[in-house]
Amino acid sequence: MPTEAQNPLIPVIPETITVHLGSPSSNAPNVTVSFSDYIKNVASSELYPTWPEPALRANILAQISFALNRIYTEYYRSRGYNFDITSSTAIDQSFVNNRDIFENISHIVDDLFGTYIRRINSVEPLFAQYCNGTTTTCEGMSQWGSVALAESGLTAFEILQHYYGDDIELVEDAPVGSITESVPPLPLRLGFGGNSVALLQTRLNRISVNYPNIPKIANVDGFFGTDTRNAVIEFQKTFNLVPDGVVGRATWYEILRVYSAVKRLNELNSEQLTFSELPLIYPIDLREGSTGYGVELVQYYLSLISLYNNTIPAVAIDGIFGPKTANSVSAFQRAYDLPETGIVDADTFFKMYDVFLGIINSLPDVNYAYNAKPFPGISLLVGSTGEYVRLLQTYLNTLATVYPEIGTLAVDGIFGEATENAVKTVQRIFGLPETGVVNLATWNVIAGQYESILTGGTRSEGQWSE
Repeated sequence: MPTEAQNPLIPVIPETITVHLGSPSSNAPNVTVSFSDYIKNVASSELYPTWPEPALRANILAQISFALNRIYTEYYRSRGYNFDITSSTAIDQSFVNNRDIFENISHIVDDLFGTYIRRINSVEPLFAQYCNGTTTTCEGMSQWGSVALAESGLTAFEILQHYYGDDIELVEDAPVGSITESVPPLPLRLGFGGNSVALLQTRLNRISVNYPNIPKIANVDGFFGTDTRNAVIEFQKTFNLVPDGVVGRATWYEILRVYSAVKRLNELNSEQLTFSELPLIYPIDLREGSTGYGVELVQYYLSLISLYNNTIPAVAIDGIFGPKTANSVSAFQRAYDLPETGIVDADTFFKMYDVFLGIINSLPDVNYAYNAKPFPGISLLVGSTGEYVRLLQTYLNTLATVYPEIGTLAVDGIFGEATENAVKTVQRIFGLPETGVVNLATWNVIAGQYESILTGGTRSEGQWSE
């Protein structure tokens, strides 16, 4: 079951931001600048440097939060644009390319860098709307009104509370990172798992409140099963997408767009995403001391890769991330030009999975006259199709010659009820949880028994372990 190590719901301060120099649909160029330089430009374009410092700070914090909200909700990128924000003051903030920056504003931005506004107990940066308060008015902050409040003695935060409510707080020293799309590196489908699947499930369940034809997913467990696929298919039908039950870029972004609309994440009084809603199924990083199925998968990938790359030490597949696993991870990172940390982050995990897939897909079938193919790296379950399901059915039929209670299956590459029942029977015989899902442990039992029957020999459960 492919998993990923990151949680895409935690905001970061981006290193850069891409600005479209015009309205969204205009044929205008894009410029990419550092986020700090962007805010300095916006503040110098919209504010007077002679304003009281509390007013300047309040307005700059609003500008930071506004921009971060656009990035966090992927407002433009989810709509097919290749930029993060525009320079149109009708919908975004003023940005004048290559303009001069006021010195005092530059210093304030540097001091406030890493700080933004959010609702208490909420996640996303506040969509901090504002207007000048003279020629235009709005629901959010009045820029000239902030000046009067500062002159009356209010602090920057008190000014923000005046306009946005008492239930706001400042996040300070937020982490800085590159802007990464929330789109998972691989399309999500049956058998996948991890935080992206949990996020998908969370969003679909919220969308179903407004679109009750989309079935609720009973368990937000980070596992892409048939109930998740059914919800995806109904969503795709509702929004005129190909109803294939696979969440690729188009489906992911449409889910994000609809979710943002029903939660009103791009409105001042939005229905906020709370920390209690954050799906965190797997740890943010896998490192020494980590345990569980995610670690087991990493060890499995490393052990197979080590058979074809002697610079990477094999490891035991025990689900415990110890020094040997860390050493093997470091060797993998070194071999594939990744930062050598010994920690499995998202980049390392998916590179590992890609290398693993490349190996098993390149192995000639002649190698498997009597040897079962290694676990495919994703779980197989009802609804799965393809060559690995066909192999599974073949292996199960071989096991049925010794364990007739398993029953004989049609080898059609379709994981239906009969295949599920056969898997459950194997799991019951060999003392595994009777889930009907073929994960790494179940595959290795089936594959090991298949080989034993054909060869008359024995093999340990972890076929690629040392």
